[in-house]
Amino acid sequence: MDIQMNKQQADLFKDKLEQRIARIYPDQDLSSISQKIMDLIARWQGTSNKAQWIDETTCYLICYGDSIACQDQPTLRGLKIFADRYLKGKISDIHILPMFPYTSDDGFSVLDYRKVDPILGDWPDLNDLAEHFDLMYDCVINHISKSSDWFRGYLAGEEKYRNFFIQGDLSQDYSSVTRPRTHPLFTPFTKEDGEQVHLWTTFSEDQVDLNFSEPGVLLESIDILLQYVANGGRSIRLDAIGFIWKQLGTRCIHLPQAHEIIKLWRQIVDLVAPGTRLITETNVPHQENISYFGAGDEAHMVYQFPLPPLTLHALLREDSSILSQWARELSAEAMENLSLGRKTSYFNFLASHDGIGMRPTEGILSDSERQFICHEAERKGGRVTYKSNGDGSQSPYELNINYLSALCEPTDSNQLKARKFLAAQSILLSLIGVPAIYYHSLLGSSNDRQGMLESGINRRINREKLKLEPLEQELDSSGSLRQLVFSQFATLLELRKGQAAFSPMAAQQVLELGDKLFALRRGNGADTITYILNISSDKQPVALAKPGFDLVSQSRFTQDFELEPYQFVWLKEV
Repeated sequence: MDIQMNKQQADLFKDKLEQRIARIYPDQDLSSISQKIMDLIARWQGTSNKAQWIDETTCYLICYGDSIACQDQPTLRGLKIFADRYLKGKISDIHILPMFPYTSDDGFSVLDYRKVDPILGDWPDLNDLAEHFDLMYDCVINHISKSSDWFRGYLAGEEKYRNFFIQGDLSQDYSSVTRPRTHPLFTPFTKEDGEQVHLWTTFSEDQVDLNFSEPGVLLESIDILLQYVANGGRSIRLDAIGFIWKQLGTRCIHLPQAHEIIKLWRQIVDLVAPGTRLITETNVPHQENISYFGAGDEAHMVYQFPLPPLTLHALLREDSSILSQWARELSAEAMENLSLGRKTSYFNFLASHDGIGMRPTEGILSDSERQFICHEAERKGGRVTYKSNGDGSQSPYELNINYLSALCEPTDSNQLKARKFLAAQSILLSLIGVPAIYYHSLLGSSNDRQGMLESGINRRINREKLKLEPLEQELDSSGSLRQLVFSQFATLLELRKGQAAFSPMAAQQVLELGDKLFALRRGNGADTITYILNISSDKQPVALAKPGFDLVSQSRFTQDFELEPYQFVWLKEV
């Protein structure tokens, strides 16, 4: 699609662009940076199709490019076979976690942003997958592998890369820096000329942070983003994006320059590929997270990080009060954004390749309740990862456990496990925003403790790679946990996509039905759906003003009825 702008539109675009650049780089050559960006836009224009905005049919699957493999084929082909057989008509978008050559962290230590890992396949395989699904790609741009050409060039003293990385001064005080890990903030490296430097490594010594105060890094990031968009990336996940700007004496997270860079990316992709969705991944407390909406000019969606731990807490405690209060505040926030006409929404998820984040519960759950769910995760075979605080203490950062295993007792029957688990997933499917389902959730997986123990990597407990043939056998095996979860999940997904009440643009109201129930009213007028979930292990009475027809059970409910343990309904008034 060619970009068509008259002179007035082009001048307005460039003027806005230069204003953003000036806020990021006040001491740099504004016109030079601006022209280089315009050259990149010209290079990539005409290579992307317009993407559609989200609605009730939008639902993401989160997976790796090798999550489901077929023997003797690049793994992306196995994923395509599975998706075409099982996901058409249920899932609209597939999020492929980092698909590039890498050295560690299961893809998040990228060697080359512009290449597909040959084990997975290549760009044509992604284009084939995009035949029936929109795709979401990861942009892991806060850091890069220490074995990458960029970093090797830096160590070799190549002029292009001279300022691509951030050298620390160990005589300075960095105690105010936000730390998501417990390892040292800086890692020593030796350049080819013998100089030793201590470089910023937020996440690991193999993940060297990029220096966005160098305009060359920004220009590379724009080129990479536009390449992803040109190759079918209808959504782009901005990994760990809150950390991309560092400034001594600050927390080095969520700084104004980081927000301006995202707004600049948004301005560019809105021009080159209208409808492309930028999604920020910031595992932080809620108010910090939603700051990435900007004024409707920044992220299109933000990861809904409080949802996984609050849902887990509600079901483990059999008490919806905290979840309901949070959802009530969320509803007011969402309605305000909708009233302002902003194209923004929440990327709702319960499980992912990472753990269940604990930082988003700060200010919502008490320390004792946070400790309770940490203990439950460890009791059920998981682990807790900690972060370092500025005062030398540590606090929980995430729970490393499969979500189904976190909710259920090992002694529960398959039927009870599926019932509890789908109760949690019903919250994901009903809450305002867009649902994103991790492949192990869709497929009813449990803890992979062997993978965690053999690798020594806590997050591997929920990253097991699956083979297509045995997976299909389990899905076809009546009464198996996979069959019970997937078959019911698939039915819910097909039901949901036909209901305008579940549009991210539809209204939401939290209903007051007691602490053993979690209830929402979604939509308006004839399209309204009342969602009620019994989060407890006992039957619960429900009293409504009017009778309704339940889409889930396909049966009529009177005004007064009982819900079985973990039962939920999607009621339309009759």
